Amino acid sequence: MAKQKRSTNEPSYGEAAARLEEILQEIEEGQVDVDELSGLVKEAAELVTLCRGKIQAAEMQVKTIAEQLEREAPDAETDEDDAE
Repeated sequence: MAKQKRSTNEPSYGEAAARLEEILQEIEEGQVDVDELSGLVKEAAELVTLCRGKIQAAEMQVKTIAEQLEREAPDAETDEDDAE
């Protein structure tokens, strides 16, 4: 499967999700200084937005492909009927 090109600054979904997990773990374990907390929360919010955008884009691609397959399906059935 071909990988899509992405901007050099934008993490992949997996990278963003992993970073979110790291941030959550740091906060839950009390490893975050109060001075750092707002910065981490802002970073987490940006990562959540990024992940949601990637999920929505993937859903749209899947929907488009599924609709395309549905449009092609009657043609395939007609070809099979003609072969009999």
